[in-house]
Amino acid sequence: MTKKSKKPWPTKAVMNQIYEQHLWGGKHIDFYSGEGSHDPEIVEPYLEAIVSFLKSHNNALTVCDLGCGDFNIGKQLTQFTNRYIAIDIVEDLIKRNKTKFKEDYLEFHCLDAAKDQLPLTDCIIIRQVLQHLSNAEIQTITKKLRHYKYIVLTEHIPTGRFTPNKDIISGQGIRLKHNSGVDLLKAPFNLKVVRQSVLNTIVLNENRSQIVTRLFITNLTQQP
Repeated sequence: MTKKSKKPWPTKAVMNQIYEQHLWGGKHIDFYSGEGSHDPEIVEPYLEAIVSFLKSHNNALTVCDLGCGDFNIGKQLTQFTNRYIAIDIVEDLIKRNKTKFKEDYLEFHCLDAAKDQLPLTDCIIIRQVLQHLSNAEIQTITKKLRHYKYIVLTEHIPTGRFTPNKDIISGQGIRLKHNSGVDLLKAPFNLKVVRQSVLNTIVLNENRSQIVTRLFITNLTQQP
């Protein structure tokens, strides 16, 4: 008798539960993507760095926002782009965003980044999303990133030395408690880039961790 196969990535159900039960806070708000998307000490320096990057391209880049959440961050970036496509795995969240945020060059789509085809744009922004996913999901997403010239990746990682990419079950938590964090350039992901730079670092002293935003440039010489 063959065993029934388990669903490998129950991430959609997990993320729905996080928002429904307000596991990231905001109990009196319909959808809340956590302090990382609302704390001014985290948000303001991040926005300054990303806006500077987008302006350096004359506000002409098309952008895919992978894991847009409640869109408190994205709504402040759209004006600096030519086209902004925001995606998230939570269907009700996307419905809410479509109603609340309306611009001619803004789109929202409900997609599972690990399973579905992603919109092709010049740049993809992935802000504190991969840190919640299993290595299997990250591996699948990483393979899709080669189609983007610019990858802006933000991860919450330990300060000092740590073991990268310890596996976890997708969910609310991240790898910090295992003294680990996501590093796409290291095994098992081994993302190939031609250039990288740090756009922003925010050190959180209370738990000796940091939120780091990096820019990766692939070998694409033209728009995807």
